[in-house]
Amino acid sequence: MRQRATQPGTTSAPSLTSSCTLPADASQVGEARRWLARNLGDCPAAADAILCISELATNTILHSNSRKPGGTFTIRAEVHAGDYLCIDVEDDGGPWENRAHRDGRPHGLDIVNALAADWGVAGGPLTGWVVWARLDWPPADRCQPTQGNDNA
Repeated sequence: MRQRATQPGTTSAPSLTSSCTLPADASQVGEARRWLARNLGDCPAAADAILCISELATNTILHSNSRKPGGTFTIRAEVHAGDYLCIDVEDDGGPWENRAHRDGRPHGLDIVNALAADWGVAGGPLTGWVVWARLDWPPADRCQPTQGNDNA
């Protein structure tokens, strides 16, 4: 599993770092999307990031130990305006299994892989998994994130 890559040539501090912890319930996937949309504002990578967070949150709820009673997951966003956006989802661990899909459509990590410039997994079955994705955009575009760290 790939660890988060360093960003070559990037020295700027993020213009937004935010996180939100949610109950691991299917109804919270939509809340994860809304939370990220509110925090990203008009960031040009927002649509792809929201789709990725939806896939990652769904995987967490369906496949990790977060699905057990009282389980939670945490989503994070880090924006480096005009450069890249990094998102991640942290779960409560459990076994990691790559599943084949017989319907021929991309699912979960297939979608993240198609949209992200880079992505990877850190952690473990006992400590929890963190799946992250970095989405790039051209330097001419600028992101106007909403400042703050809220769980609303």
